[in-house]
Amino acid sequence: MRLLLLAFGLLVSLVPAAHARDSAADSVRTAKHGSGTLNLKSAAALVVEQDGQQVLFAKNVETVLPIASITKLMTAMVVLDANLPLDERIVIIKEDADGAKPTRSRLKAGNELARGDLLRLALMASENRAASALARSYPGGTRAFVAAMNQKAIELGMWRTRFVDGTGLSSENVSTAQDLARLVGAAYQQALIREYTTEYTYTVEIGKGRQLSFSNSNRLVRNSGWEIGLSKTGYISEAGRCLVLQAKIAATPVIIVLLDSWGKLTRIGDANRIKRWIESNSSRRPAG
Repeated sequence: MRLLLLAFGLLVSLVPAAHARDSAADSVRTAKHGSGTLNLKSAAALVVEQDGQQVLFAKNVETVLPIASITKLMTAMVVLDANLPLDERIVIIKEDADGAKPTRSRLKAGNELARGDLLRLALMASENRAASALARSYPGGTRAFVAAMNQKAIELGMWRTRFVDGTGLSSENVSTAQDLARLVGAAYQQALIREYTTEYTYTVEIGKGRQLSFSNSNRLVRNSGWEIGLSKTGYISEAGRCLVLQAKIAATPVIIVLLDSWGKLTRIGDANRIKRWIESNSSRRPAG
């Protein structure tokens, strides 16, 4: 297994830079939604119909990029695959502090939460220390957890994806828009992931009668104009702002992947542009 994962990591690292540049020059491809112009600001983007995997829009979908906290979708899948007790209490320790990057967290060493609450906070609020604690408390520890993440990526056919931690704080966690669409499709099959990624707010018990309230990192889940079934945001400086969604637009379930959006609101703007574009083109289809 170790040799397999080493070989997999080497394969990802050897993806030619020239290929990435060629992919960046690719023209936008559309399928049935061919009318109208869709000008997205994200460096890489993919929109597919979830049921039939029909590509509606594609831009640089094979470019390997850092994915930041989109990583936490895979973290959640590995936790759930292991069938670990979600009511088990786990104490946050100082080693859960963000080693790769100095980021803020409201969880402090000594706070005690149920594994299920850690999972919820990692997905909904993108809590890094929650994700770190989930990896650390996995059988075999963090190293075994990361190995399981990479093995799951192989099983899903995510051939250009590599993970080195469960938080996404490392820029060495990389993938493509194409691979992430597979991840979103697989994660959507998990009811808890759908629930936890789309909650607006949640209050957790952190021990000794103390509580903390958290909000969803994606403002779109609060927007009544959207019907979102799964959501995850991500940001580190190397990755820009990222967003993946499963949503129903014009009665069609779609998966949206947006990577490397540098403006603070660009990923939200791109998602809204996609929604309007699909709705506009849907209204032009003949009935029957």
